[in-house]
Amino acid sequence: MSILSMTKTLFKSIVHGPYTENYPAKPRENYERTRGSIENDIEDCIFCGMCTRQCPTGALEIDKGEKRWSIERMQCIQCGYCVNVCPKKCLHMRNQYTAPDTEKVKDDYVARISDH
Repeated sequence: MSILSMTKTLFKSIVHGPYTENYPAKPRENYERTRGSIENDIEDCIFCGMCTRQCPTGALEIDKGEKRWSIERMQCIQCGYCVNVCPKKCLHMRNQYTAPDTEKVKDDYVARISDH
């Protein structure tokens, strides 16, 4: 009896093809509400520090004097708390994941200081 059920499963698998995706060759589709990496429109940022206080992992860092905002990508858990509390809405969550790497990456955003 088990040979018959196994044969049925075998023929079904041959006709259908693989049930899994070939991940590295065919990247996974990102959905509309996928949480991905954090981006900052640095020119709109007022460097209030709300995002750094809300970040549960401490991945964000602000230097108000130098007008610098930085994020450690490998430490960020893409929770989106910083995006929700930003008063100027200059932080955005892209639906692209951070590319895997063997080294810790720290992205710095520096505002251009204009003389008005």
